[in-house]
Amino acid sequence: MIFLKTPSITNEELDTTLANILEIFTSHPQQVLRSNDFTEVCQKISLPVYTKRAVYEAVCQCSSLVASNNPDVSFNQFLIFWKELIQKDHDEASRFIFTLSVAKNGLPGRPYLEKEDFHSILYDFILTYPCGIDSSLHASYIQVVVIRIFWNVNRSWSGRITAHELRKSDFLQCMHLLEENYDVTEITGYFSFVHFCVIYCKFCEIDSDQDMIISRENMKKYSGGALTDVIIDRIFSNAVHRYSFTKKLSITHSPRHGTRRAEKIETIGFEEFVAFLLAEEDKRHPTSIEYWFRCIDLDGDGIISKYEMELFYNNMIAKLHAKVKEAMKFSDVVNQLYDLVSPADPKTITLRDLKRCGLAHRFFNTFINYLKYLEQECDGVERVTVKMNGEKELSDWENFCAVEFVKMLLNESKDEKNHET
Repeated sequence: MIFLKTPSITNEELDTTLANILEIFTSHPQQVLRSNDFTEVCQKISLPVYTKRAVYEAVCQCSSLVASNNPDVSFNQFLIFWKELIQKDHDEASRFIFTLSVAKNGLPGRPYLEKEDFHSILYDFILTYPCGIDSSLHASYIQVVVIRIFWNVNRSWSGRITAHELRKSDFLQCMHLLEENYDVTEITGYFSFVHFCVIYCKFCEIDSDQDMIISRENMKKYSGGALTDVIIDRIFSNAVHRYSFTKKLSITHSPRHGTRRAEKIETIGFEEFVAFLLAEEDKRHPTSIEYWFRCIDLDGDGIISKYEMELFYNNMIAKLHAKVKEAMKFSDVVNQLYDLVSPADPKTITLRDLKRCGLAHRFFNTFINYLKYLEQECDGVERVTVKMNGEKELSDWENFCAVEFVKMLLNESKDEKNHET
């Protein structure tokens, strides 16, 4: 395993930073800072500006102050936090993790972050960024952002983000971009308001009784009934729960080989649906490949066997016949799939095989979504590359959200016209 080397910081640099922070304190009345005064402090200690609430809460924790009471803090109180911070955390990733973990749980801090550790900075972001999200949706927005953070950053599926994982990701870069962009429609990635709207509306489309709970019958309505029954059963099991979203499951499993109980779950919540949607609409993403691999690998032995492929494809055949569509024989399909993936072992397919081949999305569509399967079989070619501003290629997820958001706007416009008439 290759570990990214963290830069060392000289005592002179630390002294200069501390002197700059002292100037910030002395420039304020009574030489104290309030909860909304930590923007400059974040910049001086090499943290994203939108970490400011966590820095304030961490300072309070180190001085046994109750942050929810919004007390003023002095330079000496900040100094207690600072001395703890610089003992071993010298780069932005390690400082970020220390700060958020102390803000949530106090000293001595943790070498990793859990979901709840992000809530404070995200609430602060919503309240200070000109986003315009209705307060009734704040909790749902935060759920979406947190799931997307772990989806992209937590490559170990542990439910705990380490400094190593954070350094290898683009998350901190994205946080810094928020400081430069105040057009909410242009924010992409983890914090995208457009993506949140698409996700939330997709959830509401199948949550018919609006109780924020999805049943198997609800999920059968997704994409006009395109999912096979056996795939829905796997979505409603612990096979794909990266960690316990709803506290129903307490055991975290590796995405790789190992015994895995097919424990069924009767309902899923909003967070599980977000994970499903990310996996379904961008099957090229590494985490999506792992998600669907866990679905197809019924016995959790780390390989997809011919038996497992046949079982899932028979379900696809039943779905196609129900829609009065013809289906290829499994013997023909399986040969195509082996040619597509070119596995190291000609009789089995591994996670590594699927990631290496670059066509995992076509492999999984064969077993998951009959509409996408028919589309790729009819086209026979890869999708046209879509670019934004003539430069950045859109991922499948970004393209999906862009298309769905336009549909939402058009439907909204039609509803307004109908209401006027």
